[in-house]
Amino acid sequence: MQEDWLKRWQDGRIGFHRDSVHPLLVQHWSGLQVPEGNKVLVPLCGKTLDMRWLTEQHHPVLGIELSEQAIEQFVAEGDGEVTRYRQAGFGVSRQGSIELWCGDFFHFHIEQAAEIEAFYDRAALIALPEATRQRYAFHLAQLIPPGGKGLLITLTRRDAGGPPFHVDADEVQRLFAANFSITHLEDGECNADDGFKESCWALERRGPSPGHN
Repeated sequence: MQEDWLKRWQDGRIGFHRDSVHPLLVQHWSGLQVPEGNKVLVPLCGKTLDMRWLTEQHHPVLGIELSEQAIEQFVAEGDGEVTRYRQAGFGVSRQGSIELWCGDFFHFHIEQAAEIEAFYDRAALIALPEATRQRYAFHLAQLIPPGGKGLLITLTRRDAGGPPFHVDADEVQRLFAANFSITHLEDGECNADDGFKESCWALERRGPSPGHN
């Protein structure tokens, strides 16, 4: 899976990347009432412009991305000096209030997540095959403190292909209900060309402390 992801960036096969901020993020983020200044985790972030929008809402952002190429494109397309350093086995690139950690999301642990209070997932869960999604949901729960909130965007599709993979409402409940309270916010329109339909969810981390899972 990792090799395929890196190859997609090398070949420029990044049709999942949007040239604009996702409208569901703009519409629903304020409803989460995440306090300004709270750091937002963006797993498998690619070079999404959604991260810059989040900083405009006064949130520092920590994105995790496997592809160094994606990170370099993101900072090259942005403004401001880039600071690079290594931390906990990750190469970190910081530009303004965005820090991008290059490496495997599953190797990012609670010690590095101490300041994270919220998350945003538009293309992480649906990029993972079924066998990996349970692991992802559990790992995310370990990184988010009790009371931490997040916005999750999933996708259903007519066929069984992927990525992006089909994740329906029942699977969202199976994956997250043990550790998060879940609110269904909206279903988008079904795309007539590919049969894709997005759904938007608000999640809030239940207790106890993630360090005691």
